[in-house]
Parts: sequence; C-alpha cells; structure tokens
Amino acid sequence: QVQLVESGGGSVQAGGSLRLSCVLSGSIFSPNAMGWYRQAPGKQRELVARVASGGTTNYAESVKGRFTISRDNAKNTVSLQMNSLKSEDTAVYYCNAEFNTGNQLWSHWGQGTQVTVSS
Repeated sequence: QVQLVESGGGSVQAGGSLRLSCVLSGSIFSPNAMGWYRQAPGKQRELVARVASGGTTNYAESVKGRFTISRDNAKNTVSLQMNSLKSEDTAVYYCNAEFNTGNQLWSHWGQGTQVTVSS
C-alpha cells in the first residue's frame, strides 16, 4: 500500500521557522515529482512548492525566498524548510507524489499536517 507520511508541523510565532518532512513508502514506481500543497480554511488547496526528479523546482510566488524544497530520490523523501513564516502561511500542508509511466498519470497524497503561525 502506497503511503505518504508527513511530519514536522506545529505552531510557531510569525518570523519563525518550521521544517516539514514526508516519506513515500510502498510504491514500486519512483515518483516523477514530489511537492507540498496547502489548504487554509475556506480556501482551495494550492501548490506551495514542487520538485521534479531531475531537480527542477517550482514555488508559489507567496513563498519564494522564504521556503526551500529538497528531495532525496534514493530515500523517496521530500522536505520543506519554511523560514520567515507569516500568519497567512497558516494551513494544513499536504505532501504529494506524482507518477507518470508514460501511459498513466496519477498521484498520492499524505494525510496533512497542520501549520499554525501566530502574529
């Protein structure tokens, strides 16, 4: 059974830092990309950062310069270092793994981890 298990969420004051980690297990395929999404109350889920297997990264404009995504392909892990946190970063953060076999595209999601930033 494919699982994505996140860790590292919590509460922090504005200006602080948190590091999220996610490990993928149970997959016979290597993910094409891994990333982090977030969903705040009353809002749609949005991309925070994504890293492809070759190392190409994408960031939401709102987190550029503050967040850094990293990935260990051998260990199927992805991490998100979040610095200079703001109250608007408060959300549930979800780990995502994308798969592409050429014939099929699919993704898996973690259960989510809460990040709360107080001002």
